Order: sequence, then C-alpha cells, then structure tokens
Amino acid sequence: MAIPIPSRQLFIDGEWREPTLKKRIPIINPSTEEIIGNIPAATAEDVELAVDAARKALARNKGRDWAFASGAVRAKYLRAIAAKITDRKSELAKLEAIDCGKPLDEAAWDIDDVAGCFDYYADLAEGLDAKQKAPVSLPMETFKCHVLMEPIGVVGLITPWNYPLLMATWKVAPALAAGCAAILKPSELASVTCLELAEVCREVGLPPGVLNILTGFGHEAGAPLASHPHVDKIAFTGSTITGSKIMTAAAPLVKPVSLELGGKSPIIIFDDVDLDKAAEWTAFGCFWTNGQICSATSRLIVHESIAAEFLDRLVKWIKNIKVSDPLEEGCRLGPVVSGSQYDKVFKFIATAKSEGATIACGGDRPEHLKKGFFIQPTVITDVTTSMQIWREEVFGPVLCVKTFSSEDEAIELANDTRYGLGGAVISNDLERCDRVSKALQAGIVWINCSQPCFTQAPWGGNKRSGFGRELGEWGLNNYLSVKQVTRYVSDEPWGWYQSPSKL
Repeated sequence: MAIPIPSRQLFIDGEWREPTLKKRIPIINPSTEEIIGNIPAATAEDVELAVDAARKALARNKGRDWAFASGAVRAKYLRAIAAKITDRKSELAKLEAIDCGKPLDEAAWDIDDVAGCFDYYADLAEGLDAKQKAPVSLPMETFKCHVLMEPIGVVGLITPWNYPLLMATWKVAPALAAGCAAILKPSELASVTCLELAEVCREVGLPPGVLNILTGFGHEAGAPLASHPHVDKIAFTGSTITGSKIMTAAAPLVKPVSLELGGKSPIIIFDDVDLDKAAEWTAFGCFWTNGQICSATSRLIVHESIAAEFLDRLVKWIKNIKVSDPLEEGCRLGPVVSGSQYDKVFKFIATAKSEGATIACGGDRPEHLKKGFFIQPTVITDVTTSMQIWREEVFGPVLCVKTFSSEDEAIELANDTRYGLGGAVISNDLERCDRVSKALQAGIVWINCSQPCFTQAPWGGNKRSGFGRELGEWGLNNYLSVKQVTRYVSDEPWGWYQSPSKL
C-alpha cells in the first residue's frame, strides 16, 4: 500500500512558508527509484528569514518567553513533543523507511529513541534551574562568586540522512532545553520526518521562531547558515570534507562549532570468543542501518589462529541476512540512500579488487531485487593497510578484514586510521578488554558488542572524526554559555589606591 508523503513548506517563525525562489527537490524512494514527492529548497534568502525569526524569539519579552524562561517551562514543550512523536510512531517510521531506505523495524526503534531523547532533555532542562547561581568557592572572603548557565544564542544545526529524525533530535532537543533558538537544516536526501517534526512543534504551540526548519541543498542553505554573522554556533554531523568547510566558514567570525564526522572504526576479535556471538556483533556493527553509519566497525581485525573458522562462520551469518524492501516483514538490510551512494560503494568494491583484495562474499546487487539501490552485504579479505578500502570510509555494507598475531599488533592496526570515532573489542578476557579500550584512539569503545547507543552517554570522536560530544549532559553543554558573576561583599573600601585628600 502506498504511503502518502505530506506536502510541506519551509517552517519559519512558527508558520509554513513557501521558499523564496519557489524551488523544490524531488524525493526518490531508494527501494523503487521512483519519485514519491518533493520537499522545498531553501536558499540564502530563506536563511535570512529564519535567522531573523530565531533572534526575535530569543529577544521576545526580554528573553522571558524562552531564553531566560525557567527550564521547567521549556521542559513542558519538550515532553509534549515527545508525546506527539510517540503517538505518530507508526506513520513516522514508515515515512523514514521509504525516504532513506532504513528497514522498518530499525526506523521504529529510531522513533522510540527520538521520543526518549526529548523526554531526557526535558529532565535536564528542569535540572538547569537548580544549577543556576551555583556558588564558586573563592580564597578571599570579601568576594562571592556564582555561575549562570545561559543559552549560547541562535544555533544552526546541520544533520545527515542516515538517521534523519534521530540525529536531528540529538541536536534540537538539547539546544531547546538550553534555551537556544535553532535553525535545523536536514540533508536534502532525507528530510521528510524533520518536516513532520515542524508540524509536531506547531501542534504543541512551541513559541514562534524557537525552531525553524529549512530543507534544501548544502551549498544553497547549509553554507549561508554556517557563515551567517548572526548565528552564534554551528553543530554539524556529516562528512569530514564538509566539516572542514564549516570550520572554514565559521573561522572569520570565531564562531564555535561542534563536529561529528566520518569514521573507519575497528572491531578486534580475539581467539577466546564464542564465534557465533562475535560473528553476529561483527555483522551488526557493519551492516546495521544498511552499513551507512559513521561509527560502523567496518575494519575487522581478527586473531590469525581463528581467522579462517571465524570468517566461515561470519559468511554464514551474513548470507542469512534478509535483504529486501524496508517495509517487508523481517527486512534487515535495505537499499543505500541514493543512486550516487550506490555508485560510490560499488566503485570502492571495484577498486579493492583491482588492488588485489578478495571478495569473500557479496560484492554485487542481490539477484532477486531488480530495482532500487540494493547492495549485498560484502566482506573483503586479503587487504593491506595501503589499500583504499582500509583507509577510506565507504558508508555502505562493506567490511574489510585483516588478521593479527599479538595484542600490540591488533592495537596498532586498530589505530592505523586518520579517524577516531568508535572501536570494538571482543574477548572473554575483561582485563585485556580494559587494556585495549584505553589504547584505542577513539571517542567511543564497545566491549563484547558494537554500535549500542544511549541518550545518557556521550557520543563523539577524535582525530578527523571531529570534536565535541553529543548526548548526555555533554550534549546540553554544547548549547550553554557559562557566565561568572562575582560580587564584592565587604563594607570596607578596596584600598588599593591612596584616597584623595579631603578638603
């Protein structure tokens, strides 16, 4: 049964507004390659309108309506948004599945996480009230000091297509909890559910201008947002190349940025593991979300003594993965998001073969799927550390493999990357897991698993995977400015200068 795509405009100042240049972008279902709707294409003119609306929202009633309202007031809106998201879970999950190709079961899980994230930051917004005027201990009794936690201002939020609504929420929820006004620019490849978030905000009565949502291309909407002089911060999730451009745009204004960028994360399998458990986590760590995860553990580093047996077991698990239309029951791998992404992934596979690697399984499109951007889950062996497939992020269902003989060699291979987002270690020796966890140059380490993510725990990377942390209290701190307030409390003059003589 066809799922209708709601026809939406841009969401600016609490209202639907046609884009200034009246341009729209087609929505292509990656499972069928059919055009199923369209989204508005914002340009610099629309960015100006959204920034103006956001600044007015912060200044309204001298800030008392939002920026300097109590955290409890903002929490009320965040909880109302969470409840509406929950009510619309089934519809939103289906929209997400046909928009970006995510298996329906995954999309439903994501929508649960969206609601949970808004609820979590509602709690943290309330907690901010108790932290205001927190005293600072000083060495001089003649002074008293406290700290104010204030919203950083108008924030630009630029988000990706692999978790369209969830990764938008990772930024929107803490930004609103902090008292910021936000302008969200989701990826043009998957914006449908973000526009539905706008409708949810309208329905719950979120004050106008507090959240504005501009869909459109990066160069037409994202770039002018990043460089706008009245946007106080940019938070971006996406490619390292685009992250570098955003830093460049922000630099002349000394504008703070937080970046969650690419990855080429390792998963290390030691020789004392249960092969089936390790095989399932290895598959999940790379092929979850159709392999399109910045934190995907797409470099398998396996002990040489079990490598042949483990790979044999892993291939059996992978061949059991159901590749199908995302709406089909039991789907565990859908299409990649677009034709260009499809071509890019196959180019990686072709290059690996030309460089001497071996395709152990997959490497082609599934025979039973004649349309759509489907790629078989693929394992590549006989890989060297100089190969493209070892060094560059594929962002598709492709796993490359190397073996090791010692713990030190495993760590060296794991850290042999310019990225540093995630890493996993699978072993029954927990002391060894702790050693490896400390040695991995990554912002996130998983022990005996891969890819679990919780709203309460920090998320972010090192090296070219970016900086700053999302989620947990760290996510809220991204959008807060800390102000020191110090008062002289003595009745005595300061006494540093000699008093003028009295006539």
